[in-house]
Amino acid sequence: MTSTKRIRRAVVLGGIGVLIGLQMAAAATAGAQTSAGGPIRPNQVFGALVNGQNGASAPAVIEMGCYGPLKPGQTGHPLRGQTVTVFQPEDIVGDFGNTGPDAHEIGAFFGPPPPASLAGTSGPVFFHRYRTLPIPTSEILPCSGSGQVTFVPLPLVPGVETVAVPVVFAPQP
Repeated sequence: MTSTKRIRRAVVLGGIGVLIGLQMAAAATAGAQTSAGGPIRPNQVFGALVNGQNGASAPAVIEMGCYGPLKPGQTGHPLRGQTVTVFQPEDIVGDFGNTGPDAHEIGAFFGPPPPASLAGTSGPVFFHRYRTLPIPTSEILPCSGSGQVTFVPLPLVPGVETVAVPVVFAPQP
C-alpha cells in the first residue's frame, strides 16, 4: 500500500473513530441532558437547579458578598455570576415538579414557597421558558447558613408540584 493510501485510510478510520466516540459520549450523557428554551405550559414535568446543582447529593452553594466578621442574622447580597435554572428532563428519574393544570410560569423563591395569595405577585426570578437566569444581586439573603430555593409553578393551584433545592449560603470576602 502506498503512503498516500495509508494516509487516506488513517484519516477515514480516524474520522469514523471520532464519530463513534461522539455518539458514545452523547448516549452516555443522554439521561443528564435537558431540553431548553421551550415555553412553560400546563401539565409538564420540570426540574430545577441552583448554580448547576439540584441539591440531591449535597446542597447547592450560593456565594454571598458578606464582609468582615459575621454577626448572627447578618444578611447580604449574592455575588454575580450565579444562576437558577428550570428545565424539562429527558428521563424522568429523580425528584421533579409538575406545572399542574394552569401554569404558564415558574417562580424561583429564595426560601419557603409563598402563600397562595402572594403567588404571582412576589419573588425574585420568574421563568416563562425553560432556561437559566441569573440570581439577582439585589436579593437580600443570609450571609451564612442553610436554606432552600423553591421553584413554584404559577398560578399556585391544586395539582402543582414544587421543587425545593437545598442551598448553603457561603460568605465570600
